[in-house]
Amino acid sequence: MRLRRTWAVARKEVLHVLRDPRSLGMGVALPVFLLCLFGWALTLDVDRVPLIVWDQSGTPASRDLGAAFTGSRYFSLAGSAVSYAQIDEAIDRREALAALVIPPEFGRALSAGRPVRVQLILDGSDANTAQIAANYAEAVVRDFSQDAVLERVRRSGRRAPEAPLEVRARVWFNEDLASRNFIVPGLIAVIMMVIAALLTSLTVAREWERGNMEQLISTPLKGSELVLGKLAPYFAIGMLDMTIAALMGVFLFDVPLRGSLVLLFGMAAVFLLGALSLGMLFSIVTRSQLMASQLAMIMTFLPAFLLSGLMYAIANMPAPLRLVTYLIPARYFIFLLKGIYLKGVGLEVLWLEALLLLAFGALMVTLAIRKFRKKLA
Repeated sequence: MRLRRTWAVARKEVLHVLRDPRSLGMGVALPVFLLCLFGWALTLDVDRVPLIVWDQSGTPASRDLGAAFTGSRYFSLAGSAVSYAQIDEAIDRREALAALVIPPEFGRALSAGRPVRVQLILDGSDANTAQIAANYAEAVVRDFSQDAVLERVRRSGRRAPEAPLEVRARVWFNEDLASRNFIVPGLIAVIMMVIAALLTSLTVAREWERGNMEQLISTPLKGSELVLGKLAPYFAIGMLDMTIAALMGVFLFDVPLRGSLVLLFGMAAVFLLGALSLGMLFSIVTRSQLMASQLAMIMTFLPAFLLSGLMYAIANMPAPLRLVTYLIPARYFIFLLKGIYLKGVGLEVLWLEALLLLAFGALMVTLAIRKFRKKLA
């Protein structure tokens, strides 16, 4: 392999990118747009659940319970009701996702120290949100009940008992429990995988469709020189995208970056090389820009988004799917990104994922070179 011929192919590809604003836009502007879109729109946080209250008691105690709900960051008051029909209508119209029904005897029973039940109605059409809202409601009611018991003890003149067990939760690595702190690093991996494969999926197929491949075949150019030469410009674009994404993650989305920048960009370079080579492989095998781009989208976006652990926990997947996830390189890169961004760990912890990414990159480059043949059929 001669560096001069490789450089000539790379220069030709650079000129093509510069003369084609669509390729340059897809390579630079599209990743920024996707990161902004998914970074703001995609969230797993459940806050400010719209709540409608039917207070049949009308006592200070019942109003305190309603205030305990609406005063928390988890619920927001969407209105009041005087019948179940109004509750049904509010939930059907999506004006409320939850309804709190306080019975008429609530105030009297609480003053007398008798147990009393309140009802929480949830819209179960979104099972995940309903389950989280139910957990929030249980926590609010538990705190209200504890305060009511302590207040009754103090009124009786007795000393309030001390809690035998006190739990002080400390959250490591994501203290605010903000979903964007682990979603944004994962999005970087998914977007890089998709964009890289799409960019290079058009390169060799374009030469075949335009009739330029016959001319390249007649030259002393080797397959390795063609593949690496065409990869070089898009590798530079991909690293530029990675730089922009890292800056956006820290300064736009406030995601902490606690680990090594050298390790971050080193692993990104390895992952990017493998993703680019995968797209090149699709282009070499299909010899059609349309087929290669469609294959690149199907084989990169869906597995990277669904089976990498970004959106769904791998441990909760069926056993056959868990085995498939080991073939998804985005799984290892997302694990690396979360470790570097949130935990600040290095290769002493992430060495296995780093080795697997190296194997992925080397395998894709080797397959792309071996699949390219300098012949017409």
